[in-house]
Amino acid sequence: MGIAAIIGCGLIGQGWAIVFARAGWSVRMYDSDPAKAGEGRMLVARQLRTLRDHGLSGDPDAILARVALADTLETALAGVDYVQENSPEDLAVKQALFAQLDALAPATAILASSTSSIRASLFSREVPGQARCLVAHPVNPPYLVPVVEVCGAPWTAPETIAHCVAIMREVGQKPVVVRREIEGFILNRLQGALLQEALRLAEAGYASVEDIDATVKDGLGLRWAFMGPFETIDLNAPGGIADYCARYNGMYRSIGASQTGEPAWQGPAVQDLEAQRRERLPAADLHARRFWRDERLMQLLRHKQEAERKEGEERKECKERGA
Repeated sequence: MGIAAIIGCGLIGQGWAIVFARAGWSVRMYDSDPAKAGEGRMLVARQLRTLRDHGLSGDPDAILARVALADTLETALAGVDYVQENSPEDLAVKQALFAQLDALAPATAILASSTSSIRASLFSREVPGQARCLVAHPVNPPYLVPVVEVCGAPWTAPETIAHCVAIMREVGQKPVVVRREIEGFILNRLQGALLQEALRLAEAGYASVEDIDATVKDGLGLRWAFMGPFETIDLNAPGGIADYCARYNGMYRSIGASQTGEPAWQGPAVQDLEAQRRERLPAADLHARRFWRDERLMQLLRHKQEAERKEGEERKECKERGA
């Protein structure tokens, strides 16, 4: 167990506080806006109670007792083992903040950013302790969706990456190492490819927004909840992945050739998307729907954890019988 500083108390910062506190770490939450920090801790308490109700966490009061608010950045960073920065996606802000983090945090502490788009080399270039700086990009909300993309700059020390991966595993996350920097890392590039095609299909009128969403949530997404794209196709042809590629490479090459041009991410196309979504879900209901989403994720996570536990027991029994 260690001490984690959560810098920035918005949704992602709140999620990280839950991740570390639930794993037994001491957590210090800091935000340049004290009111935002206080609100963040209250929302952490609310989510801990909901997690307890779903069997995904222990006593919420005991866990919350490990989460403290820091009045200053210096107080937040004193003696910490790990720092998770959650400031806005603004390069200048992150550059200035990482200079402060490096100056104030213990020399042994890892300095990680939750950024979803800014490469570590851009915000750590001028940081004296650049070897301990990296990206640890979570999926929102991180206490329910455990993948964390760990990506260093060219000068990030290998031991920093290894230590960060070990910490992520210790606190119950599933780290994915991005071997070299690329814009958007892995998750947003995969998500972006699907979004690009979804926008093209909607913009061209091939299907409604609702039907495109249904194709994913009631089709692709059911498999993707427990298998990745490569395992999916490995199981979708009698001879495995090589057989699948041999059978369908012509179709996918043809589709790929037709996926040209950038879809509109603004203007009439987005206005049409907005109109279709607001007809389905009024803006006033967005907040409540986000809590509905988190409830569904909790139920799915509990199911996956139970399934993985049973699979582990079965593998152990098979190994013991074989022995």
